[in-house]
Amino acid sequence: MTNVTKSDPNRVLRLLPFFAGGLAGFLLLINRLTTVELTASQARSDVVGVILSGVMMLIGIIWQQVQPRSPESVTLIGREGMELAENLPDAVKTELAWASHLLLTNTITKSLVVYYQGKVLLKRGILAENSEFKAGKILERVLETQKPVYLVDLKLYPGRVEFDYLPPNTQGIICQPLGNGVLILGANAPRSYTKQDENWIEGIADKLADTLSKNVDIAQADLS
Repeated sequence: MTNVTKSDPNRVLRLLPFFAGGLAGFLLLINRLTTVELTASQARSDVVGVILSGVMMLIGIIWQQVQPRSPESVTLIGREGMELAENLPDAVKTELAWASHLLLTNTITKSLVVYYQGKVLLKRGILAENSEFKAGKILERVLETQKPVYLVDLKLYPGRVEFDYLPPNTQGIICQPLGNGVLILGANAPRSYTKQDENWIEGIADKLADTLSKNVDIAQADLS
């Protein structure tokens, strides 16, 4: 598994109070050492300055702990491609291509599968070497409850073994219901889908489910 550390855009912001406090304290020390005659007012000012410098450094240390850092991403193992079921109506092919493109380019999703009425209609993104698809208990639960399941850090879940049709080092998975099917999304970083992403995925899935329910005769579809 190849790790790729993502740059942290908040790193400089978190360190700024720490370095500013340290610099202020250093300048106060230089000023004190170079002062020939120390007055009472200057002594009081130095005390206040030291306190403020200490507070700023403390804020910097606290920010290091509480500011969230970007999750570490990996390069998924597999080949990039797209596999689309044959004998699908043109409207469905267009909808599948449109929806998958949006998800792959606007979310952390790197691999996706559309499973509908017992068959795979689409695989796109990073494709695993294992081409065999078998719906497991998690997908069955999504189909039964019609509620999405988000596995935020896949390595923590024993049920990850049922997703062997995704790249083996997939980090997070969302299973979004499509009525008679499920949209399976794989990410290359754990805990990477935001609430906004989840809402976005739900909206696209609802539109896709509506199109599929009106146009797909699944008995005629066959994955190429």
